[in-house]
Amino acid sequence: MQLSCQWNKAGFTEPGGVPVSQKGQVSARETQGIDHKESGAYDERVKKRKPAWSKKPFPTVDVIIEIEREDGRPGIVLIERKNPPFGWALPGGFVEYGESLEQAVAREAKEETSLDLENLEQLHTYSDPGRDPRFHTITTVYTATAKGRPQAKDDAKNIAVFTIEDRPRPLAFDHDRIIEDYLRKKHGRSAA
Repeated sequence: MQLSCQWNKAGFTEPGGVPVSQKGQVSARETQGIDHKESGAYDERVKKRKPAWSKKPFPTVDVIIEIEREDGRPGIVLIERKNPPFGWALPGGFVEYGESLEQAVAREAKEETSLDLENLEQLHTYSDPGRDPRFHTITTVYTATAKGRPQAKDDAKNIAVFTIEDRPRPLAFDHDRIIEDYLRKKHGRSAA
């Protein structure tokens, strides 16, 4: 049996213009022409469904900022999160609409650390649906260098430059795994 669905501004429709909604979703067309005040049963059905956009993962970026510590040893910048989930983490955040990943990581680094990034390189993308306890995110991680002294800003409660060995553990999200991958790819070693 072959389906003959068509695409229009309201989405995919079956022959005759009936909207094709995924299970648990409400199309814009299904809500047209209904008096919501007089349709209690319909309102209850709509409340139980979530729109399609709420089931898509959120794109994020994170960055491993390599910087020289005050004692001259190499280190990486970590922020202590002001908002849940609490703990130490790599600087990063959500990609805004109309922004490239590179623009987002530069903006997030500046907002949280006051540092300008140099030598930006993409490391890896992480997509495990459980990597963020709040909701499904997909992060693209970068490495970069910076000069200067980082300052905690935006949603960073605190900031510090740690050597790989003396960093706090565990880090928030999957950032311990990210640092392990970074060490393996960049330096051919593990951070025991």
